[in-house]
Amino acid sequence: MSAGRTAAPPTSSRAGRSSSTDPVEERRRRWEAEVAAPAVGKSPERKEAFTTLGGIPVQRVYDPRSPRSTFEQIGYPGQPPFTRGVHPTMYRGRVWSMRMFSGFGSPEDTNRRFHYLLKHGESGLSIAFDDPTLYGIDADDPESLGEVGKCGVNVGSLPDMRRLLRGIPLADVTTSMTINGPANIVWGMYLLAGDAMGVSEDRLGGTTQNDILKEYIAQKEFLYPPRPALRLVTDTIEYATKHTPRWNPVSISGYHIREAGSTAVQELAFTLADGRAYVGEAIRRGLDVDEFAPRLSFFFNSHNDFFEEIAKFRAARRLWASVMKEEFGAKKERSCWLRFHTQTAGCSCTAQQPELNIVRTTVQALAGVLGGTQSLHTNSYDEALQLPSEDAVRIALRTQQILATESGVVESVDPFAGSYYVEWLTDTMEEEARKYFARIDEIGGVVPAIERGFFQREIQEASFRYQRSVEAGTEKVVGVNAYTVDAPIKVPRLKISEEARRLQSARLRHLRSRRNPRKYEAALDRLRKVAATEDGNTMPAVLDALRANATLGEIVHAFQDVYGAYRERSMY
Repeated sequence: MSAGRTAAPPTSSRAGRSSSTDPVEERRRRWEAEVAAPAVGKSPERKEAFTTLGGIPVQRVYDPRSPRSTFEQIGYPGQPPFTRGVHPTMYRGRVWSMRMFSGFGSPEDTNRRFHYLLKHGESGLSIAFDDPTLYGIDADDPESLGEVGKCGVNVGSLPDMRRLLRGIPLADVTTSMTINGPANIVWGMYLLAGDAMGVSEDRLGGTTQNDILKEYIAQKEFLYPPRPALRLVTDTIEYATKHTPRWNPVSISGYHIREAGSTAVQELAFTLADGRAYVGEAIRRGLDVDEFAPRLSFFFNSHNDFFEEIAKFRAARRLWASVMKEEFGAKKERSCWLRFHTQTAGCSCTAQQPELNIVRTTVQALAGVLGGTQSLHTNSYDEALQLPSEDAVRIALRTQQILATESGVVESVDPFAGSYYVEWLTDTMEEEARKYFARIDEIGGVVPAIERGFFQREIQEASFRYQRSVEAGTEKVVGVNAYTVDAPIKVPRLKISEEARRLQSARLRHLRSRRNPRKYEAALDRLRKVAATEDGNTMPAVLDALRANATLGEIVHAFQDVYGAYRERSMY
Protein backbone atom coordinates (compact mmCIF):
# COMPACT_ATOMS: atom_id res chain seq x y z
CA MET A 1 0.00 0.00 0.00
CA SER A 2 1.37 3.43 -0.93
CA ALA A 3 2.35 5.97 1.73
CA GLY A 4 -0.55 8.03 2.96
CA ARG A 5 -3.05 5.22 2.18
CA THR A 6 -2.68 3.20 5.36
CA ALA A 7 -6.02 2.93 7.09
CA ALA A 8 -6.36 4.99 10.23
CA PRO A 9 -6.44 2.86 13.38
CA PRO A 10 -9.90 2.87 14.96
CA THR A 11 -10.06 4.87 18.15
CA SER A 12 -12.13 2.18 19.86
CA SER A 13 -9.43 -0.51 19.92
CA ARG A 14 -6.37 0.90 21.66
CA ALA A 15 -4.39 -1.79 23.43
CA GLY A 16 -4.53 -1.96 27.18
CA ARG A 17 -7.93 -0.29 27.61
CA SER A 18 -11.23 -2.02 28.24
CA SER A 19 -14.13 -0.44 26.39
CA SER A 20 -16.51 -1.49 29.15
CA THR A 21 -14.67 0.58 31.76
CA ASP A 22 -13.40 3.48 29.64
CA PRO A 23 -15.66 6.52 30.16
CA VAL A 24 -14.34 8.24 27.02
CA GLU A 25 -15.17 5.17 24.93
CA GLU A 26 -18.59 4.94 26.48
CA ARG A 27 -19.33 8.60 25.78
CA ARG A 28 -18.10 8.11 22.21
CA ARG A 29 -20.48 5.20 21.65
CA ARG A 30 -23.41 7.12 23.07
CA TRP A 31 -22.61 10.17 20.95
CA GLU A 32 -22.38 8.07 17.78
CA ALA A 33 -25.66 6.28 18.50
CA GLU A 34 -27.73 9.13 19.93
CA VAL A 35 -26.34 12.22 18.16
CA ALA A 36 -24.27 11.41 15.09
CA ALA A 37 -26.36 8.60 13.58
CA PRO A 38 -29.67 10.54 13.61
CA ALA A 39 -27.90 13.59 12.12
CA VAL A 40 -26.39 11.52 9.32
CA GLY A 41 -29.80 9.95 8.68
CA LYS A 42 -31.33 13.38 8.14
CA SER A 43 -28.36 14.83 6.20
CA PRO A 44 -26.11 12.11 4.69
CA GLU A 45 -22.41 12.81 4.44
CA ARG A 46 -20.67 12.98 1.07
CA LYS A 47 -20.10 9.58 -0.53
CA GLU A 48 -16.45 10.08 -1.50
CA ALA A 49 -13.74 9.12 0.95
CA PHE A 50 -12.65 11.71 3.49
CA THR A 51 -8.87 11.99 3.35
CA THR A 52 -6.11 14.52 3.67
CA LEU A 53 -4.64 15.87 0.44
CA GLY A 54 -1.97 13.17 0.81
CA GLY A 55 -4.57 10.41 1.07
CA ILE A 56 -4.56 9.71 4.83
CA PRO A 57 -8.11 8.63 5.82
CA VAL A 58 -9.76 11.14 8.17
CA GLN A 59 -12.39 10.12 10.72
CA ARG A 60 -15.46 12.16 11.47
CA VAL A 61 -14.25 13.18 14.91
CA TYR A 62 -11.27 12.64 17.21
CA ASP A 63 -11.23 12.37 20.99
CA PRO A 64 -8.70 11.93 23.83
CA ARG A 65 -8.13 8.30 22.79
CA SER A 66 -7.01 9.24 19.26
CA PRO A 67 -3.41 10.49 19.70
CA ARG A 68 -0.84 7.84 20.50
CA SER A 69 1.90 10.18 21.74
CA THR A 70 2.65 10.52 25.43
CA PHE A 71 3.02 13.96 26.94
CA GLU A 72 6.80 13.46 26.90
CA GLN A 73 6.64 13.08 23.11
CA ILE A 74 4.69 16.33 22.81
CA GLY A 75 6.33 18.25 25.65
CA TYR A 76 6.98 21.97 25.73
CA PRO A 77 8.51 24.28 23.11
CA GLY A 78 12.29 24.45 23.20
CA GLN A 79 12.66 21.03 24.84
CA PRO A 80 13.33 17.60 23.28
CA PRO A 81 11.88 16.15 21.16
CA PHE A 82 10.97 19.64 19.89
CA THR A 83 7.54 18.62 18.60
CA ARG A 84 6.26 22.04 19.61
CA GLY A 85 9.18 24.06 18.27
CA VAL A 86 12.91 24.53 18.74
CA HIS A 87 12.57 27.86 20.59
CA PRO A 88 10.66 28.23 23.87
CA THR A 89 9.20 31.64 22.99
CA MET A 90 9.07 31.36 19.18
CA TYR A 91 7.46 34.46 17.61
CA ARG A 92 6.83 36.22 20.94
CA GLY A 93 10.51 37.15 20.86
CA ARG A 94 11.11 37.50 17.12
CA VAL A 95 8.87 36.71 14.18
CA TRP A 96 10.03 34.49 11.35
CA SER A 97 12.38 35.86 8.70
CA MET A 98 10.42 37.18 5.72
CA ARG A 99 12.55 35.96 2.86
CA MET A 100 11.15 36.51 -0.64
CA PHE A 101 12.63 34.37 -3.42
CA SER A 102 13.93 36.89 -5.98
CA GLY A 103 16.03 36.99 -9.10
CA PHE A 104 15.79 37.86 -12.78
CA GLY A 105 17.82 39.32 -15.62
CA SER A 106 21.30 40.64 -14.96
CA PRO A 107 22.95 41.00 -11.54
CA GLU A 108 22.09 44.71 -11.59
CA ASP A 109 18.39 43.97 -12.25
CA THR A 110 18.15 41.69 -9.24
CA ASN A 111 20.26 43.99 -7.08
CA ARG A 112 17.62 46.68 -7.59
CA ARG A 113 14.87 44.21 -6.58
CA PHE A 114 16.83 43.31 -3.43
CA HIS A 115 17.06 46.94 -2.40
CA TYR A 116 13.32 47.35 -3.12
CA LEU A 117 12.42 44.39 -0.90
CA LEU A 118 14.69 45.48 1.95
CA LYS A 119 13.13 48.95 1.78
CA HIS A 120 9.65 47.39 2.10
CA GLY A 121 10.45 45.33 5.18
CA GLU A 122 12.04 42.09 4.01
CA SER A 123 14.43 40.75 6.64
CA GLY A 124 16.51 38.32 4.58
CA LEU A 125 17.49 37.74 0.95
CA SER A 126 16.68 34.63 -1.06
CA ILE A 127 18.39 34.42 -4.44
CA ALA A 128 16.76 32.73 -7.43
CA PHE A 129 19.23 31.78 -10.16
CA ASP A 130 18.41 31.21 -13.83
CA ASP A 131 18.65 27.82 -15.54
CA PRO A 132 22.12 28.38 -17.05
CA THR A 133 23.50 29.16 -13.58
CA LEU A 134 21.67 26.22 -12.01
CA TYR A 135 23.10 23.89 -14.64
CA GLY A 136 26.60 25.38 -14.48
CA ILE A 137 26.51 26.76 -18.03
CA ASP A 138 28.05 30.11 -18.99
CA ALA A 139 25.83 32.75 -20.56
CA ASP A 140 27.71 32.67 -23.88
CA ASP A 141 27.34 28.90 -24.23
CA PRO A 142 24.92 27.97 -27.06
CA GLU A 143 22.88 25.92 -24.56
CA SER A 144 22.04 29.14 -22.69
CA LEU A 145 20.24 30.70 -25.64
CA GLY A 146 16.83 32.00 -24.61
CA GLU A 147 17.29 31.17 -20.92
CA VAL A 148 19.66 33.79 -19.49
CA GLY A 149 17.93 35.77 -16.75
CA LYS A 150 14.51 34.32 -17.54
CA CYS A 151 13.69 32.34 -14.38
CA GLY A 152 16.26 33.92 -12.07
CA VAL A 153 19.41 35.99 -12.06
CA ASN A 154 22.43 35.03 -14.15
CA VAL A 155 25.71 34.72 -12.24
CA GLY A 156 28.66 33.31 -14.16
CA SER A 157 31.74 34.72 -12.42
CA LEU A 158 33.05 36.32 -9.25
CA PRO A 159 32.57 39.87 -10.64
CA ASP A 160 28.90 38.99 -11.29
CA MET A 161 28.41 38.10 -7.64
CA ARG A 162 29.96 41.40 -6.59
CA ARG A 163 27.50 43.23 -8.87
CA LEU A 164 24.59 41.26 -7.44
CA LEU A 165 25.45 42.17 -3.83
CA ARG A 166 26.49 45.79 -4.34
CA GLY A 167 25.29 47.96 -1.47
CA ILE A 168 23.81 45.05 0.51
CA PRO A 169 24.84 45.04 4.21
CA LEU A 170 26.10 41.47 4.24
CA ALA A 171 27.14 41.58 7.89
CA ASP A 172 23.53 42.34 8.88
CA VAL A 173 21.42 40.49 6.27
CA THR A 174 21.35 36.72 5.94
CA THR A 175 21.14 35.30 2.43
CA SER A 176 19.63 32.08 1.16
CA MET A 177 20.82 30.80 -2.20
CA THR A 178 18.77 28.24 -4.10
CA ILE A 179 21.59 26.53 -5.92
CA ASN A 180 22.49 22.84 -5.98
CA GLY A 181 24.70 21.26 -8.68
CA PRO A 182 27.23 24.13 -8.71
CA ALA A 183 26.45 25.20 -5.13
CA ASN A 184 30.06 24.91 -3.97
CA ILE A 185 31.16 27.31 -6.73
CA VAL A 186 28.42 29.90 -6.21
CA TRP A 187 28.96 29.78 -2.45
CA GLY A 188 32.64 30.38 -3.09
CA MET A 189 31.69 33.46 -5.12
CA TYR A 190 29.61 34.74 -2.20
CA LEU A 191 32.44 34.20 0.32
CA LEU A 192 34.94 36.04 -1.88
CA ALA A 193 32.47 38.86 -2.67
CA GLY A 194 31.90 39.32 1.05
CA ASP A 195 35.63 39.49 1.66
CA ALA A 196 35.96 42.16 -1.05
CA MET A 197 33.25 44.16 0.77
CA GLY A 198 35.14 43.92 4.06
CA VAL A 199 32.99 41.16 5.60
CA SER A 200 35.09 38.13 6.51
CA GLU A 201 33.67 34.66 5.91
CA ASP A 202 33.20 34.00 9.63
CA ARG A 203 30.78 36.98 9.78
CA LEU A 204 28.67 35.98 6.78
CA GLY A 205 25.30 34.46 7.61
CA GLY A 206 23.02 32.51 5.35
CA THR A 207 22.20 29.21 3.71
CA THR A 208 23.19 27.40 0.55
CA GLN A 209 20.50 24.96 -0.53
CA ASN A 210 23.16 22.54 -1.80
CA ASP A 211 20.86 19.50 -1.49
CA ILE A 212 21.98 17.48 -4.47
CA LEU A 213 20.23 14.24 -3.48
CA LYS A 214 16.78 15.73 -3.98
CA GLU A 215 17.86 16.80 -7.47
CA TYR A 216 18.08 13.15 -8.52
CA ILE A 217 14.80 12.48 -6.73
CA ALA A 218 12.75 15.40 -8.02
CA GLN A 219 14.14 18.55 -9.64
CA LYS A 220 16.72 16.98 -12.01
CA GLU A 221 19.27 19.81 -12.01
CA PHE A 222 22.31 17.62 -11.47
CA LEU A 223 25.79 17.83 -13.01
CA TYR A 224 27.72 14.76 -11.82
CA PRO A 225 26.86 11.19 -10.77
CA PRO A 226 25.29 10.89 -7.28
CA ARG A 227 28.29 9.59 -5.35
CA PRO A 228 30.84 12.29 -6.31
CA ALA A 229 28.09 14.91 -6.01
CA LEU A 230 27.46 13.76 -2.44
CA ARG A 231 31.21 14.06 -1.80
CA LEU A 232 31.15 17.74 -2.90
CA VAL A 233 28.31 18.49 -0.48
CA THR A 234 30.36 16.87 2.28
CA ASP A 235 33.27 19.15 1.31
CA THR A 236 31.09 22.20 1.89
CA ILE A 237 29.87 20.87 5.25
CA GLU A 238 33.44 20.29 6.34
CA TYR A 239 34.60 23.71 5.15
CA ALA A 240 31.66 25.50 6.79
CA THR A 241 32.26 23.68 10.06
CA LYS A 242 35.83 24.98 10.15
CA HIS A 243 35.47 28.46 8.65
CA THR A 244 31.89 29.83 8.52
CA PRO A 245 30.12 29.39 11.87
CA ARG A 246 27.12 31.50 10.79
CA TRP A 247 26.49 29.67 7.52
CA ASN A 248 24.18 26.70 6.93
CA PRO A 249 26.08 24.67 4.31
CA VAL A 250 23.08 22.60 3.19
CA SER A 251 19.33 23.18 3.36
CA ILE A 252 17.84 19.71 3.06
CA SER A 253 14.92 20.33 0.81
CA GLY A 254 11.53 18.70 0.54
CA TYR A 255 10.03 21.62 -1.34
CA HIS A 256 10.94 20.34 -4.79
CA ILE A 257 9.93 16.79 -3.88
CA ARG A 258 6.45 18.11 -3.14
CA GLU A 259 6.40 20.28 -6.25
CA ALA A 260 7.16 17.15 -8.30
CA GLY A 261 3.91 15.62 -7.07
CA SER A 262 4.71 13.79 -3.84
CA THR A 263 2.37 13.44 -0.90
CA ALA A 264 3.07 15.23 2.38
CA VAL A 265 4.29 11.97 3.93
CA GLN A 266 6.66 11.35 1.03
CA GLU A 267 8.00 14.90 1.30
CA LEU A 268 8.61 14.36 5.01
CA ALA A 269 10.18 10.91 4.67
CA PHE A 270 12.35 11.54 1.61
CA THR A 271 13.66 14.85 2.94
CA LEU A 272 14.70 13.41 6.27
CA ALA A 273 16.15 10.35 4.52
CA ASP A 274 18.39 12.71 2.53
CA GLY A 275 19.35 14.38 5.80
CA ARG A 276 20.35 11.03 7.26
CA ALA A 277 22.56 10.43 4.21
CA TYR A 278 24.37 13.78 4.56
CA VAL A 279 24.95 13.29 8.29
CA GLY A 280 26.24 9.75 7.76
CA GLU A 281 28.62 10.88 5.03
CA ALA A 282 30.01 13.75 7.13
CA ILE A 283 30.61 11.39 10.04
CA ARG A 284 32.44 8.98 7.72
CA ARG A 285 34.61 11.93 6.68
CA GLY A 286 35.67 12.18 10.34
CA LEU A 287 33.55 15.13 11.47
CA ASP A 288 32.03 15.18 14.94
CA VAL A 289 28.25 15.22 14.62
CA ASP A 290 27.91 17.90 17.29
CA GLU A 291 30.31 20.15 15.39
CA PHE A 292 28.38 20.30 12.11
CA ALA A 293 24.78 19.24 12.83
CA PRO A 294 23.73 22.55 14.47
CA ARG A 295 24.29 24.29 11.11
CA LEU A 296 22.08 21.95 9.07
CA SER A 297 18.74 23.38 8.02
CA PHE A 298 15.67 22.21 6.14
CA PHE A 299 13.27 23.59 3.53
CA PHE A 300 9.66 22.46 3.24
CA ASN A 301 6.63 23.09 1.09
CA SER A 302 3.37 24.30 2.61
CA HIS A 303 0.45 23.04 0.56
CA ASN A 304 -3.33 23.42 0.73
CA ASP A 305 -4.30 20.88 3.40
CA PHE A 306 -4.02 23.12 6.45
CA PHE A 307 -3.89 20.50 9.21
CA GLU A 308 -1.79 18.01 7.27
CA GLU A 309 0.89 20.65 6.78
CA ILE A 310 0.94 21.65 10.46
CA ALA A 311 1.21 17.99 11.46
CA LYS A 312 3.99 17.43 8.91
CA PHE A 313 6.14 20.19 10.41
CA ARG A 314 5.58 18.94 13.97
CA ALA A 315 6.32 15.33 13.00
CA ALA A 316 9.47 16.42 11.16
CA ARG A 317 10.92 18.07 14.27
CA ARG A 318 10.20 15.10 16.51
CA LEU A 319 11.44 12.54 14.00
CA TRP A 320 14.67 14.41 13.25
CA ALA A 321 15.45 14.81 16.97
CA SER A 322 15.02 11.06 17.38
CA VAL A 323 17.24 10.28 14.35
CA MET A 324 20.03 12.57 15.52
CA LYS A 325 20.07 11.29 19.08
CA GLU A 326 19.40 7.60 18.61
CA GLU A 327 20.98 6.93 15.23
CA PHE A 328 23.93 9.34 15.20
CA GLY A 329 24.58 9.82 18.91
CA ALA A 330 24.23 13.62 18.99
CA LYS A 331 24.74 14.98 22.48
CA LYS A 332 24.01 18.68 22.02
CA GLU A 333 20.35 19.67 21.96
CA ARG A 334 21.01 22.08 19.11
CA SER A 335 22.28 19.19 16.99
CA CYS A 336 18.78 17.74 17.26
CA TRP A 337 17.00 20.90 16.14
CA LEU A 338 15.15 20.82 12.87
CA ARG A 339 15.21 24.47 11.77
CA PHE A 340 13.37 25.06 8.53
CA HIS A 341 12.38 27.54 5.87
CA THR A 342 8.95 27.29 4.30
CA GLN A 343 7.72 28.29 0.87
CA THR A 344 4.07 28.21 -0.11
CA ALA A 345 3.20 25.71 -2.83
CA GLY A 346 4.02 27.03 -6.27
CA CYS A 347 2.38 23.96 -7.82
CA SER A 348 -0.95 24.99 -6.27
CA CYS A 349 -0.98 28.38 -8.00
CA THR A 350 -3.32 28.58 -10.97
CA ALA A 351 -3.21 30.65 -14.12
CA GLN A 352 -7.02 30.75 -14.02
CA GLN A 353 -8.37 33.51 -11.74
CA PRO A 354 -4.81 34.20 -10.50
CA GLU A 355 -6.00 36.60 -7.79
CA LEU A 356 -7.30 33.53 -5.92
CA ASN A 357 -3.68 32.52 -5.38
CA ILE A 358 -3.49 35.28 -2.76
CA VAL A 359 -6.00 33.32 -0.68
CA ARG A 360 -4.24 30.00 -1.24
CA THR A 361 -0.92 31.54 -0.28
CA THR A 362 -2.40 33.02 2.90
CA VAL A 363 -3.76 29.64 4.05
CA GLN A 364 -0.45 27.93 3.26
CA ALA A 365 1.60 30.63 4.98
CA LEU A 366 -0.60 30.39 8.06
CA ALA A 367 0.02 26.63 8.21
CA GLY A 368 3.77 27.25 8.00
CA VAL A 369 3.63 29.76 10.83
CA LEU A 370 1.43 27.57 13.04
CA GLY A 371 3.81 24.71 12.26
CA GLY A 372 6.73 26.73 13.66
CA THR A 373 8.76 27.79 10.62
CA GLN A 374 11.91 29.90 11.08
CA SER A 375 11.58 31.75 7.78
CA LEU A 376 8.94 32.04 5.10
CA HIS A 377 8.53 32.84 1.43
CA THR A 378 5.04 33.60 0.17
CA ASN A 379 4.46 33.06 -3.55
CA SER A 380 3.21 35.93 -5.65
CA TYR A 381 -0.25 35.61 -7.16
CA ASP A 382 1.13 35.74 -10.72
CA GLU A 383 3.46 32.79 -10.06
CA ALA A 384 1.77 30.50 -12.62
CA LEU A 385 2.16 33.09 -15.37
CA GLN A 386 5.57 34.72 -15.04
CA LEU A 387 8.32 35.93 -12.78
CA PRO A 388 6.63 38.09 -10.15
CA SER A 389 5.96 41.75 -10.83
CA GLU A 390 6.83 44.30 -8.15
CA ASP A 391 3.17 44.75 -7.16
CA ALA A 392 2.69 40.98 -6.81
CA VAL A 393 5.84 40.68 -4.70
CA ARG A 394 4.68 43.51 -2.45
CA ILE A 395 1.29 41.83 -1.87
CA ALA A 396 3.02 38.53 -1.06
CA LEU A 397 5.26 40.26 1.47
CA ARG A 398 2.35 42.19 2.97
CA THR A 399 0.54 38.86 3.45
CA GLN A 400 3.27 37.77 5.84
CA GLN A 401 3.28 41.13 7.58
CA ILE A 402 -0.48 40.94 8.18
CA LEU A 403 -0.11 37.47 9.67
CA ALA A 404 2.70 38.71 11.92
CA THR A 405 1.03 41.91 13.11
CA GLU A 406 -2.75 41.53 12.83
CA SER A 407 -3.77 37.87 13.09
CA GLY A 408 -2.71 37.07 16.67
CA VAL A 409 -0.92 33.85 15.64
CA VAL A 410 2.36 35.06 17.13
CA GLU A 411 0.95 35.27 20.66
CA SER A 412 1.07 31.58 21.68
CA VAL A 413 3.61 28.89 20.82
CA ASP A 414 2.23 25.86 18.95
CA PRO A 415 -1.44 26.66 19.69
CA PHE A 416 -2.69 23.41 18.10
CA ALA A 417 -0.82 21.27 20.62
CA GLY A 418 -3.32 19.01 22.35
CA SER A 419 -5.73 19.06 19.43
CA TYR A 420 -6.97 15.48 19.20
CA TYR A 421 -6.88 15.60 15.40
CA VAL A 422 -3.54 17.38 15.00
CA GLU A 423 -1.80 15.14 17.52
CA TRP A 424 -3.24 12.01 15.87
CA LEU A 425 -2.20 13.27 12.44
CA THR A 426 1.30 14.14 13.73
CA ASP A 427 1.66 10.60 15.08
CA THR A 428 0.37 9.06 11.86
CA MET A 429 2.73 11.04 9.64
CA GLU A 430 5.73 10.12 11.77
CA GLU A 431 4.79 6.44 11.64
CA GLU A 432 4.35 6.50 7.86
CA ALA A 433 7.70 8.28 7.42
CA ARG A 434 9.43 5.60 9.52
CA LYS A 435 7.97 2.94 7.21
CA TYR A 436 9.64 4.72 4.30
CA PHE A 437 12.93 4.83 6.23
CA ALA A 438 12.76 1.05 6.58
CA ARG A 439 12.11 0.56 2.85
CA ILE A 440 15.01 2.87 1.90
CA ASP A 441 17.35 1.09 4.33
CA GLU A 442 16.37 -2.28 2.84
CA ILE A 443 17.51 -1.01 -0.58
CA GLY A 444 20.85 0.07 0.89
CA GLY A 445 20.37 3.78 1.50
CA VAL A 446 19.48 6.91 -0.43
CA VAL A 447 22.04 6.67 -3.25
CA PRO A 448 21.19 3.05 -4.17
CA ALA A 449 17.49 3.97 -3.96
CA ILE A 450 18.10 6.84 -6.39
CA GLU A 451 20.02 4.57 -8.75
CA ARG A 452 17.17 2.04 -8.69
CA GLY A 453 14.53 4.71 -9.29
CA PHE A 454 12.68 4.08 -6.01
CA PHE A 455 11.95 7.71 -5.13
CA GLN A 456 11.10 8.64 -8.70
CA ARG A 457 8.51 5.87 -9.04
CA GLU A 458 6.87 6.66 -5.72
CA ILE A 459 6.46 10.33 -6.65
CA GLN A 460 5.24 9.52 -10.16
CA GLU A 461 2.53 7.27 -8.79
CA ALA A 462 1.39 9.86 -6.24
CA SER A 463 1.36 12.60 -8.85
CA PHE A 464 -0.61 10.44 -11.27
CA ARG A 465 -3.24 9.64 -8.62
CA TYR A 466 -3.69 13.32 -7.82
CA GLN A 467 -3.96 14.37 -11.46
CA ARG A 468 -6.54 11.68 -12.13
CA SER A 469 -8.61 12.89 -9.17
CA VAL A 470 -8.50 16.48 -10.47
CA GLU A 471 -9.53 15.36 -13.95
CA ALA A 472 -12.34 13.26 -12.49
CA GLY A 473 -13.52 16.21 -10.39
CA THR A 474 -13.19 14.40 -7.05
CA GLU A 475 -10.38 16.78 -6.09
CA LYS A 476 -11.71 20.31 -6.47
CA VAL A 477 -9.46 23.16 -7.61
CA VAL A 478 -11.33 26.45 -7.53
CA GLY A 479 -11.11 28.23 -10.87
CA VAL A 480 -9.87 25.09 -12.67
CA ASN A 481 -12.52 22.39 -12.30
CA ALA A 482 -14.90 24.21 -9.96
CA TYR A 483 -16.35 27.73 -9.91
CA THR A 484 -14.79 28.61 -13.23
CA VAL A 485 -15.31 31.85 -15.15
CA ASP A 486 -14.87 32.62 -18.81
CA ALA A 487 -12.95 35.87 -18.62
CA PRO A 488 -9.57 37.11 -19.85
CA ILE A 489 -6.65 37.02 -17.43
CA LYS A 490 -5.56 40.51 -16.46
CA VAL A 491 -2.12 40.52 -14.88
CA PRO A 492 0.59 43.19 -15.36
CA ARG A 493 3.29 41.44 -17.37
CA LEU A 494 6.97 41.31 -16.51
CA LYS A 495 9.02 40.59 -19.61
CA ILE A 496 12.71 39.66 -19.60
CA SER A 497 14.49 40.57 -22.83
CA GLU A 498 17.56 38.97 -24.41
CA GLU A 499 19.60 41.98 -23.29
CA ALA A 500 20.71 40.07 -20.19
CA ARG A 501 22.34 37.38 -22.34
CA ARG A 502 24.11 39.91 -24.53
CA LEU A 503 25.38 41.82 -21.50
CA GLN A 504 26.52 38.73 -19.58
CA SER A 505 28.20 37.20 -22.63
CA ALA A 506 30.16 40.39 -23.28
CA ARG A 507 31.29 40.43 -19.66
CA LEU A 508 32.55 36.85 -19.89
CA ARG A 509 34.53 37.62 -23.03
CA HIS A 510 36.10 40.63 -21.30
CA LEU A 511 36.91 38.55 -18.20
CA ARG A 512 38.65 35.86 -20.24
CA SER A 513 40.64 38.42 -22.22
CA ARG A 514 42.18 40.09 -19.18
CA ARG A 515 42.89 37.16 -16.82
CA ASN A 516 46.31 35.58 -16.42
CA PRO A 517 46.21 32.36 -18.50
CA ARG A 518 48.94 30.62 -16.50
CA LYS A 519 47.22 31.27 -13.14
CA TYR A 520 43.87 30.22 -14.58
CA GLU A 521 45.16 26.92 -16.03
CA ALA A 522 47.18 26.13 -12.91
CA ALA A 523 44.16 26.73 -10.68
CA LEU A 524 41.96 24.36 -12.71
CA ASP A 525 44.72 21.74 -12.74
CA ARG A 526 44.90 21.88 -8.93
CA LEU A 527 41.12 21.55 -8.79
CA ARG A 528 41.15 18.40 -10.95
CA LYS A 529 43.91 16.84 -8.83
CA VAL A 530 42.12 17.34 -5.51
CA ALA A 531 38.81 16.23 -7.03
CA ALA A 532 40.49 12.98 -8.05
CA THR A 533 41.44 12.21 -4.43
CA GLU A 534 39.03 10.21 -2.26
CA ASP A 535 38.27 12.84 0.36
CA GLY A 536 40.51 15.86 -0.10
CA ASN A 537 38.41 18.98 0.39
CA THR A 538 37.80 20.75 -2.92
CA MET A 539 36.60 24.08 -1.50
CA PRO A 540 40.05 25.77 -1.25
CA ALA A 541 40.75 24.80 -4.87
CA VAL A 542 37.36 26.21 -5.94
CA LEU A 543 38.17 29.52 -4.23
CA ASP A 544 41.57 29.64 -5.94
CA ALA A 545 39.95 29.01 -9.34
CA LEU A 546 37.51 31.88 -8.75
CA ARG A 547 40.34 34.18 -7.73
CA ALA A 548 42.02 33.26 -11.02
CA ASN A 549 38.82 34.40 -12.79
CA ALA A 550 37.67 30.97 -13.92
CA THR A 551 33.99 31.10 -14.88
CA LEU A 552 31.20 28.98 -13.44
CA GLY A 553 31.03 26.82 -16.57
CA GLU A 554 34.78 26.30 -16.71
CA ILE A 555 34.94 25.09 -13.11
CA VAL A 556 32.01 22.73 -13.69
CA HIS A 557 33.76 21.31 -16.76
CA ALA A 558 36.91 20.75 -14.69
CA PHE A 559 34.90 18.67 -12.19
CA GLN A 560 33.25 16.77 -15.05
CA ASP A 561 36.70 15.96 -16.44
CA VAL A 562 37.15 13.92 -13.26
CA TYR A 563 33.62 12.72 -12.42
CA GLY A 564 31.92 12.68 -15.80
CA ALA A 565 28.38 13.91 -16.44
CA TYR A 566 25.25 12.06 -15.34
CA ARG A 567 22.27 10.87 -17.36
CA GLU A 568 19.29 9.46 -15.52
CA ARG A 569 17.64 6.22 -16.54
CA SER A 570 14.04 6.63 -17.69
CA MET A 571 11.63 5.49 -14.99
CA TYR A 572 8.51 5.25 -17.15
